[in-house]
Amino acid sequence: MFSGRDTFPVTTSVNLDGHIAIGGCDLKDLVSEYGSPLYVYDETTIRETARDFVKSFRGAYKDSHISYSSKAFANPVLEKILDEEGIGIDIVSGGELAVAKMVEFPASMMNFNGNNKSRQELSEAVEYGLARITIDSFPEIDVLNEIAGEQGVTQPVLIRVSPSVDAQTHRLTTTGILDSKFGFSIETGHAEIAVQKVQEAKNLDLRGLHFHLGSPLFELDPYTEAIPYVMQFAADMRDKFGLDLREFSPGGGFAIGYVGEKLPLPISDYANAIADSVRAGCDAHGFDEPLLIVEPGRSMVGRSGVAIYTVGAIKEIPGVRTYVSVDGGMGDNIRPAIYDAEYEAHSVNRVNEELDGPFRIAGKFCESGDILVKNAFLPTPEPGDLIALPASGAYNVPMASNYNMVPRPAIVMVSDGEHRLIRRRETYEDLLRTSII
Repeated sequence: MFSGRDTFPVTTSVNLDGHIAIGGCDLKDLVSEYGSPLYVYDETTIRETARDFVKSFRGAYKDSHISYSSKAFANPVLEKILDEEGIGIDIVSGGELAVAKMVEFPASMMNFNGNNKSRQELSEAVEYGLARITIDSFPEIDVLNEIAGEQGVTQPVLIRVSPSVDAQTHRLTTTGILDSKFGFSIETGHAEIAVQKVQEAKNLDLRGLHFHLGSPLFELDPYTEAIPYVMQFAADMRDKFGLDLREFSPGGGFAIGYVGEKLPLPISDYANAIADSVRAGCDAHGFDEPLLIVEPGRSMVGRSGVAIYTVGAIKEIPGVRTYVSVDGGMGDNIRPAIYDAEYEAHSVNRVNEELDGPFRIAGKFCESGDILVKNAFLPTPEPGDLIALPASGAYNVPMASNYNMVPRPAIVMVSDGEHRLIRRRETYEDLLRTSII
């Protein structure tokens, strides 16, 4: 019996053949046409999630701007959809800027984050006319000021501060603590120095402050703890250096449900907690309410994507466990290996059969750590079966590699019974194209 209602895309169903279908498309049929492994994205889930963010945040705080963190998954088709839904884009590299430029994404809806932007990247961003660039280091202040001067513009900027708040997520995805490569620390006084330097820069317009606590955050406390602290800092900087707080961003980090036993809060809960904290800070320090910018990444696209694999070798170790190997793994989803990320595994083509297990779902890559799911319950797997991992829409694809010289999977978008290829499967020719002999 299908049990993934809370982790699969919203259009997921079980059809009369006993197969999982998404967006009216049978996943087995999609694999037959496009091959395996295969990533399938549901356009309806993307649009509904985008609308939920807009409705929730603007309902709680009228002057809100939703800026999708495209590092979660940068794709031209996706960004066209988000533009249609009134969602902005947050980039962290020149490559992500190139994706946005490909579809002529409005520069007025874009922000550039990142702790070590190159001069070329900053120059391209200023030339494209980005609405804001978030400064994250002292050298960046001087370089960006110089570039803006050369191009004859005044560049709007935010300063990324570190509030020294531990969001209690994985140590590799915690970003708001003191010991982090991200942001100017308020605690050490570096954030104050940064504010002073940017205020003195002739070609920069300091519009406000930004911070990011980490991801995925299932609790509201990190936001409600950090926002008052940063608002107090903003008041101090207004009094010392004339900071005009026109924009304020507590980042993103909102969680999604990877497994049915651990589901996130509704987006409206995050929105209400953040809005109440910002409004309280404004009231306490006499600020006019700034533009509130939030940066959902995983929470915008994570649920919309599903990874599909084909079962190959099966190894039973009596009294220990059974390994079920699939034709993908850490090459297309490194998250279990580096973050201990958990996923559910579901049979695509034998949904209505009795479950057995647990089985360990292993990848095909030459590493013992290439395990996708440690304990999966499935109809006893057989070679050729299809297995789906829901909640695979964020970070799997952008963090993919060609380890073992394995081509990366194709990506398909589905909607209302229609499907279209939005990224073709790589070929061996693609892998060798940059080689020189």
